[in-house]
Amino acid sequence: MPINAQSVAVCETKLPVEWVNPLIGTDSDYGISNGNTYPAIAMPWGMNFWTPQTGKMGDGWAYTYKSNRIKGFKQTHQPSPWMNDYGQFSIMPVTGELKFKEEERQSWFSHKAEIVTPYYYSVYLADHNVTTEITPTERAARFRFTFPETDKAYIVIDAFDKGSYVKIIPSERKIIGYTTKNSGGVPLNFKNYFVIIFDKELKLNSTFNGDVLGNALEMQADHAGAVIGFKTKAGEQVNAQVASSFISYEQAERNLKEIGKDNFDELKEKGKETWNKELSRIKVEGGTNDQMGTFYSCLYRSLLFPRKFFEFDKNKKPVHYSPYNGKVLPGYMFVDTGFWDTFRALYPFLNLMYPELNAQMQEGLSNAFNESGWLPEWSSPGLRDIMVGNNSASIVSEAYLKSGKGNKYDIENLYKAVIHGANNAGPLKAVGRAAADSYNTLGYVPHDVVNESAARTLEYAYDDFAIYQLAKALNKPQSEIDLYKKRSLNYKNLFDPKYNLMHPKNSDGKFMEPFDPFQWFNGFTEGNSWHYSWSVFHDIQGLIDLMGGNQSFVSQLDKVFSSPPIFATSNFTGGVIHEMREMQIANMGQYAHGNQPIQHMIYLYNYAAEPWKAQYWVRETMNRMYHATPDGYCGDEDNGQTSAWYVFSALGFYPVTPASDQYVVGAPLFKKVTIELQNGNKVEINAPDNSDQNRYIKEMKWNGKTYSKNWISHAELMNGATLDFDMSTTPDLKRGTGKEDVPYSLTNE
Repeated sequence: MPINAQSVAVCETKLPVEWVNPLIGTDSDYGISNGNTYPAIAMPWGMNFWTPQTGKMGDGWAYTYKSNRIKGFKQTHQPSPWMNDYGQFSIMPVTGELKFKEEERQSWFSHKAEIVTPYYYSVYLADHNVTTEITPTERAARFRFTFPETDKAYIVIDAFDKGSYVKIIPSERKIIGYTTKNSGGVPLNFKNYFVIIFDKELKLNSTFNGDVLGNALEMQADHAGAVIGFKTKAGEQVNAQVASSFISYEQAERNLKEIGKDNFDELKEKGKETWNKELSRIKVEGGTNDQMGTFYSCLYRSLLFPRKFFEFDKNKKPVHYSPYNGKVLPGYMFVDTGFWDTFRALYPFLNLMYPELNAQMQEGLSNAFNESGWLPEWSSPGLRDIMVGNNSASIVSEAYLKSGKGNKYDIENLYKAVIHGANNAGPLKAVGRAAADSYNTLGYVPHDVVNESAARTLEYAYDDFAIYQLAKALNKPQSEIDLYKKRSLNYKNLFDPKYNLMHPKNSDGKFMEPFDPFQWFNGFTEGNSWHYSWSVFHDIQGLIDLMGGNQSFVSQLDKVFSSPPIFATSNFTGGVIHEMREMQIANMGQYAHGNQPIQHMIYLYNYAAEPWKAQYWVRETMNRMYHATPDGYCGDEDNGQTSAWYVFSALGFYPVTPASDQYVVGAPLFKKVTIELQNGNKVEINAPDNSDQNRYIKEMKWNGKTYSKNWISHAELMNGATLDFDMSTTPDLKRGTGKEDVPYSLTNE
């Protein structure tokens, strides 16, 4: 008889940070994404991350789990391998024959001799007989190298190609320099300035230009670097302090002061305390080792992006280099997030757990609008031309609707920004709204005008709903409120009753032909009609009505899972892309959880009087698609979005409509959860009979009273609450089936 996995005892005394595995998702490559992550050794939302580098300079897959050699330890700002990196340089210890080129200096390593935590990294480099350790602050870090006895101990500083500079200052045991290497989205004057200070006198001081090593103390070149050297005793530890700045060398020196007087171990302990404090704000109990590890690893990934792109000046005021106009300006700035991904769950998570931090992010968005004339949709670090939609509207609206009135930032400027973005095509196709004029005139984006037209239409309609909600909250003129409410119903213009799915239209009002609902990209973004037809986040009742009622709607939802995992390619893709393969091999039909458009779809059973199916499939997805292993994600993790899906789903609810007050109920994963809100209130979620078999809600109580609704209120949750779940092996076919139990839809207003 099989053991109930959820009844297996786990070590309840482990700290939350000790459950985190930063290697989750690193067993990925160009062909198959199991997360496409790298081990980010960083502070929460830190300006600078560090990672061991196994890939070649410029390779988006900087660290892959199957690799066996390390080329350096890289300061990175990479949000994903597809976006690649900027402001990057590396540090690498070498012994014996002096080797400074990347392929020559690399060393074999083993995961058995690797320690990876969010706040500390250690690895043994076998070829050099050196152990390297890293522990970071938000903008600085400490390195500790343990060398063997040798008179040929070296450290290589590689400022990478595409324009770099280094200068060795032996009297101060210091190296300064800059790197300009980037992947786009930066002004012409972009530089990442770095300073490195060693605690040992430098006996060898050399710089290199590409493949040529020389004796100069200073080098400016396409590919500049430095090599320092010294004699070491057996087990001797050489320490380095490093910091960088997007503003200046002076600011980099100021950022170095984050380390203070702390030695390596003291800084490491502070990093552990910082991470444990944040992770401990959600305490989960009563799960398996894999569930505990997966939850806290997902929580860790949810606390990395968007990254802080601001620094503190001599008066300790926030200041930032603008990735939009290249000027140094006062105020906050956050970057490295794609709203197409993160509007769905990551920003709702921030609004639940970190409203004060999100207020700083809103100020940063206001600054971005002032500096570029647009709100970013994908910032890395500035405007990038990727993905679709105008989802900055959701980011701005949700933050204000949920907590904006309690925080001071210029919401009127942000409202001006979202109105501007909603009615104009931007300087890039992914900024503002491509085909804005057509959308506003016809009520949809025509397929013969711009690609991914149906995806754009559906997301624009939800974004119009977000603006409608914000306009109401700000008491804008009724005509303006009515306009965006009307436009938020534009999703109806693409519904085709022949297929009971969304179908792209041409500008003559006729549906695009030929049409195959299984064909990817033919009107859709990284998916097909079966994935995107559910993207009516704000009006599921309206979609149910279009499909012919609850029974027909549920039948369509069921078909997502019962259909074969087939796909058809299109001329747009040029062939099979990794998202197609990831859906195919997952064996969940057309449910492509590895990509964002369909991640909310499971929760839609709650709108059609069959909530137990949501309860089943949420648990099934968590069980199948997530593990605390290097291949533990499916698809792209995408800056915390896929992680935040798991965090919310494990708690038992999910933000289907971010720009509303509601979360839709699924079913909790753990026996007990305690959430410490930023306002000092607590939320307790109890499901003592939870198990792998007991995944259905028999009864739910809110503060001791029976609660049948399939949604919970954000505002009421923020007041503190106790949610009690009586879980069962069999679904309750009556609970949550009344009209009053259905979550919010615009049609029901």
